[in-house]
Amino acid sequence: MKGIFQKNSQVVGAYILLASIAGTTLFTTQYLLSFTSPNWSLAFTFIVAILLLNHYTILLPPSGNSLSMDSSIYLAVLFVLGLNLALTILLVTSIIYALFKKSVVWWKHLFNFSIYSIMIVGAYEIFILSGGAPESLSFYNVTSYISSLSIYFLLNVLLIGIFFLLTATENLLTIFHGIFKETISSYLITLVLSLILVLLMQQEIIIGLVLFTSVAVLLSMSFKQYFELYLEVSQKADVDHLTELYNHGYFKSLLEEEIRTARATGQPISIGLIDLDDFKKYNDQHGHLQGDKLLKHFGAELKKNASESSTAARYGGEEFAILMPGKTELEAYHFVNQFRKTVNDIYFKGVEILPHGCLSFSAGVVQFNKDMFHTSEVLEKADQAMYYAKTKGKNNVCIYKAEHMAREMHYNKNEMELLEQQLKIFLYKDVYTYKHSRRVYEYAIEFSSKLNLNATDEKTLVMGALIHDIGKLEIPRDVINKVGKLTKDEWTMVQKHVIWGREIVATNRELHHLLPLVELHHERYDGKGYPYGLSGEEIPRLVRMLTIIDSFDAMTTERPYQTTKSFNEAIIELEKCAGTQFDRELVQQFIAVIKENQTLYEKTNEETVHIGM
Repeated sequence: MKGIFQKNSQVVGAYILLASIAGTTLFTTQYLLSFTSPNWSLAFTFIVAILLLNHYTILLPPSGNSLSMDSSIYLAVLFVLGLNLALTILLVTSIIYALFKKSVVWWKHLFNFSIYSIMIVGAYEIFILSGGAPESLSFYNVTSYISSLSIYFLLNVLLIGIFFLLTATENLLTIFHGIFKETISSYLITLVLSLILVLLMQQEIIIGLVLFTSVAVLLSMSFKQYFELYLEVSQKADVDHLTELYNHGYFKSLLEEEIRTARATGQPISIGLIDLDDFKKYNDQHGHLQGDKLLKHFGAELKKNASESSTAARYGGEEFAILMPGKTELEAYHFVNQFRKTVNDIYFKGVEILPHGCLSFSAGVVQFNKDMFHTSEVLEKADQAMYYAKTKGKNNVCIYKAEHMAREMHYNKNEMELLEQQLKIFLYKDVYTYKHSRRVYEYAIEFSSKLNLNATDEKTLVMGALIHDIGKLEIPRDVINKVGKLTKDEWTMVQKHVIWGREIVATNRELHHLLPLVELHHERYDGKGYPYGLSGEEIPRLVRMLTIIDSFDAMTTERPYQTTKSFNEAIIELEKCAGTQFDRELVQQFIAVIKENQTLYEKTNEETVHIGM
């Protein structure tokens, strides 16, 4: 946030200055126009109440947002005793805060005072314009109060929302949606309580205020105990009871949140997966109780060595994970490797029986990049790097490098046989989809060769091309083989094949690296695709490649309800849609591949028919 704030510091500074000038000017003008000699004993009673309520705030789970009822008092004073006294109380409390909270920079005090001034004056003007008067609150005049309370809330959202908009990377809609979501319930409570205070004050001002403040303080104490209990229960749910590190579920949830932040800010984030070497041997030799002690010891060391910004977790069994926001893969590697050496040097009872004669681990490190779509893809790459470290003799740390992984995984025979078996199911249900998948597979081999992809990306693209339409197995035979245009409901069903495909592939851990290609191959570069409406580089590069191949084959093979395009016509269509439906650069590279092999491809396609969806 600091870096973003600095980029917009001039704009933010200008906004703060304008808001402060507007607020102080409005305060001065209205104060002078409505000036009457205040009842200082009454004023100081309200001031003390506000100071108490700001000290005894109400903590609200789960986020820990605090709810102060000072707005309830300002509004109640406004409705019962008028604008001048409300502004007097605001001025005095603001001066007291400025004097006693010197650690807060002066412009924040001024900005806060200005916002309150605008909100109070705005609420008062609407109150008067809507026919409001300091009389007994009843059903017939409640409209004036509701209008005033609404303006008070909307001015707060607008003024604070603009500030966050200028200091963050999210768009206007996201900012205001977040503010409404976070504050709407708190403000509804505050504003309703202001009406309750109005009723109390209309009976007896001092007694009403004392009763209101007492109830608020007691609520604050009760909610504090409730919030502490909530945190305790929440922590137990998120923490592994043996190692006292965070558990697998919390780690994955935090990883998703941090990846969203990394996408928005461009800050690096790295993940390390750690697996204790030969832990089963230690367990078998010394028993499970001693094995648990070893896990607890290792967890304590990991927690002690991790930086404040990092999060360590027990990932499962003898596997651990560490999330390192702000660290590049090289920085993460140095940390994990140094920790490995530290662990090697710490003796723990019984580790001398292990192959290295000490406690050791193998670890994989990966840095998130924008081409990674799912958290599962990030973890999968870290897992691959970890197992590659084991193949190097254990007690090693490896950074994920596609060329390294390829030595073990490139065109794995078992994986290809599994994909072929699943694909052959289409022979009995939809021969057209089967043939389409085989052709897209062949195109992918040529395309990946042209782009000089590394071995792992080439494998992923080719295997993903072969299985990308697997979700169509869930579509009824009469729909998938329908001759003629699909109805709206049928088309909706067909669009779901990407989600069904993801669910099918997700059941096999060895195929998780194919999930983005199965799930996202109908996304468009301009954001008008499905299922998520991703656009541009939000769509992983391999998926953008598959989308071009898939569409080209759909255009150039015979379908009952659509005119088949020649290769030259399809090439023109690709060029026409470059930059909208497709990645412009990848389109040109794919066209080059097609032109090099056009005669062969056209001959192959003449022998097949295809229904594309």
